[in-house]
Amino acid sequence: MTRIDTTFATLKAEGKKAFVAYIMAGDTDEAKSLEIMKALPDAGVDVIELGIPFTDPMADGGTIQLAGQRALAQGMTLQKTLDMASEFRKTNDSTPIVLMGYFNPIFSRGVDAFLSDCTAAGIDGLIVVDLPPEEDDMLCLPAQDAGLNFIRLATPTTDEARLPKVLTNTSGFVYYVSVNGVTGSAEASGANVGPEVARIKSHTDLPVIVGFGVNTPEKAREIASIADGTVVGSAIVSQIAQGKSVEEVTAFVKSLADGAHSA
Repeated sequence: MTRIDTTFATLKAEGKKAFVAYIMAGDTDEAKSLEIMKALPDAGVDVIELGIPFTDPMADGGTIQLAGQRALAQGMTLQKTLDMASEFRKTNDSTPIVLMGYFNPIFSRGVDAFLSDCTAAGIDGLIVVDLPPEEDDMLCLPAQDAGLNFIRLATPTTDEARLPKVLTNTSGFVYYVSVNGVTGSAEASGANVGPEVARIKSHTDLPVIVGFGVNTPEKAREIASIADGTVVGSAIVSQIAQGKSVEEVTAFVKSLADGAHSA
């Protein structure tokens, strides 16, 4: 079992929902980004999604695109992202880390080398948004052979014909994208999300976590109450973009985590 599997099993046993937080590695600089990452577990974060900066993040809205640009301008790279995870692991060996990004930097590094480096850095799972199930041989299956979860996204347009294919070889959890469009583009609606979560759960025993459009403690609670947990990214990244201190960012994260955990 990966740390992701263990975390969700523990939460289920405790009757709790998961809170997953996304940050962009290296935003606004390496030191502050690492400091925020290290503070997330104490703020109530159950799983950390660590974004890999990339020049063409097609699934991301302006907030996360700008975060990637800030990180790249500071010299952030895939290697430095892995180094950040390694540094985090020196003081935390239990909180799962999911790398989220695009295939180009991984391909450039070489899949075998990347997976070996992920294992060494203490990475638990991958979300690679531009690799469809038809390309599982390129990364998904090798990643699972290396002991990493490969987490797939389902969306409002993933119909009954497509859903089984999306779920094939998915592990860790299913990430349901609550809105059509890019990150930060609209607010999630519990009325719309509920039936979709139920539909996905009829096809899999994996936890279903809902992201995109969750930006307040109240919304985190609403969405977590109808899923196995929720993800917040753009709202947290916005706090960082505003120049908030580490303490201010983590206080905001704690309010979101408290909302999700009260579901």
